[in-house]
Amino acid sequence: MTACDEIIGFLNAYLNVAQIPDASQNGLQVDGPTQISKIAFGVSASKELFLRAHTTGAQLIVVHHGILWGKEQRLTGSFGERVRFLMQNGLALAGYHLPLDLHPVIGHNACLIKRLGAQEVQPFGQYHGVDIGFKGRVDLPLAEACALLEEYCQAQGKLFAFGPQRVRTVGIVSGGGWSMLPQAAEQKLDLYITGSLEEQVQEWCREAGINCLALGHYNSEKPGVLALMDLTRRQFGIETEFIDVPNPI
Repeated sequence: MTACDEIIGFLNAYLNVAQIPDASQNGLQVDGPTQISKIAFGVSASKELFLRAHTTGAQLIVVHHGILWGKEQRLTGSFGERVRFLMQNGLALAGYHLPLDLHPVIGHNACLIKRLGAQEVQPFGQYHGVDIGFKGRVDLPLAEACALLEEYCQAQGKLFAFGPQRVRTVGIVSGGGWSMLPQAAEQKLDLYITGSLEEQVQEWCREAGINCLALGHYNSEKPGVLALMDLTRRQFGIETEFIDVPNPI
């Protein structure tokens, strides 16, 4: 058994939560047991995730998308049901949003660009004044770069192939980073990788002569959660389990 405060304190410090402005209230969001013997990890907070985590015997759930987003909310409807389930079943919940996007070692974007074997990696993708993604140099056929990431994220990606067929520069912002594609185009990157898309992205790509691969918001943000789980298990010698609630979007 490990103290919940010790686990949360470590995660908060490792992910530099106090120094990263975010709409999400990062860290412990719902209190629970003081002693933890098992932690469940997932991408997004949901009643389905909570049910599955409870079934596995976890006392703490750690997610990327939590339930608190910078404003008070009435404990009614679906939101109230989620909180009620956690509290009635002795489950604590912690969430790490931007801190897990931009972390240079275990963040989603760091994991994705590392999978491509990129060199000269630098921060990229300004979001409210903070770079939350990464860019770097590779030397891969476009099809191979896409296949590597689709296999890594267990995703069927959507590709707009309007750029070079051999990729030498790449930028990555996971999740809902579609709106940062113009930043990639401005820097003349060959390939931009993100999670979800909006309608205008196709013509942005055509007009800029850039490739864009969308892996899905959910699937593009599994890597950081899995890396955080691995780190936590090694740090505390505690049982952990990733709860996959598949989402194609």
